[in-house]
Amino acid sequence: MQVELLNDQGQAASTVEVPETVFGRDYNESLIHQLVVAYQANARQGTRAQKDREMVKHSTKKPFRQKGTGNARAGMTSSPLWRGGGRIFPNSPDENFSQKLNKKMYRAGMASIFSQLVREGRLAVVDSLSLEAPKTKLLADKFKAMNLKSVLVIANEVDENLYLASRNLPHVLVVEPRYADPLSLVHYKKVIVTKGAIDTLKEMFA
Repeated sequence: MQVELLNDQGQAASTVEVPETVFGRDYNESLIHQLVVAYQANARQGTRAQKDREMVKHSTKKPFRQKGTGNARAGMTSSPLWRGGGRIFPNSPDENFSQKLNKKMYRAGMASIFSQLVREGRLAVVDSLSLEAPKTKLLADKFKAMNLKSVLVIANEVDENLYLASRNLPHVLVVEPRYADPLSLVHYKKVIVTKGAIDTLKEMFA
């Protein structure tokens, strides 16, 4: 399977052979949706906490007499029906939002995302991506010359210069293949993969 190879100006200079097992899969929308939802759910900390009627600070004194006021009967102000009262089903701080996803499903889902990116023309390959110094301007100028604004770069090795230069760019993310996640692949408008990372992606998701 052939994918376009970009030059320093962001133009398709030629094509490069990529494994069809990773970049030529059928589009599986339900699997991709499940993969993205599970990734977001596993990122939740579950540290929020709410108080029930036993935990809220209140008085046990009856707010008003039982009859004759025209109001509904009330025994104490901690009732969930009252403003400032406790919650009926409060969130506990040890809530677990994680979702289990089989390795086989994860690999198939990631390969399906890569394949759809190729079909949409949002994925391209470059020989390598390196900088002479850890300067954000150098990387910004390089992407500007390639006409790239929102880009995810998957490099086989991210050196210190590339890491330091990319972390201040709001719409640029540079990662190694093992840190590529489904949410970033879907979010960024363009995905750039270095030649050295193609074999690693094949080992991970083929």
